[in-house]
Order: sequence, then C-alpha cells, then structure tokens
Amino acid sequence: MALPKRRTSKTRARLRRSQWKLQGKRPNTCPNCHSPKLPHRVCPSCGHYNGRQVVAPKQKKAE
Repeated sequence: MALPKRRTSKTRARLRRSQWKLQGKRPNTCPNCHSPKLPHRVCPSCGHYNGRQVVAPKQKKAE
C-alpha cells in the first residue's frame, strides 16, 4: 500500500475542502403556468407534475 512522502499541510487540506460548500436551491419554471417551482416536485400554484394535474391548486383565502 502506498504511503504519502510528506504530511499534507493545513493550508493544502483546507484549500481542497473549500470546494465542498453547499449551493442554494435553484428553482425551475413550471411548463404549465411558468411560475418558479423546485425540480421534481408538484407546482404549488397550478398543481401540475410531469404534464398532468396531480393535486388541486391552492386557492387564496379572501379575508
């Protein structure tokens, strides 16, 4: 089994780990109503998923 010749410095290890940051969620547009929605989820405004209506759309409450 191969062994490292030198110890990895703290700076080198931290530079490598700096690329592991999380990215924010990127919303897609719904092909039916063109509102933003998360990928692989039902559109909250129209209720469509994969080209068909899955759930009834949410109605806004009149106050």
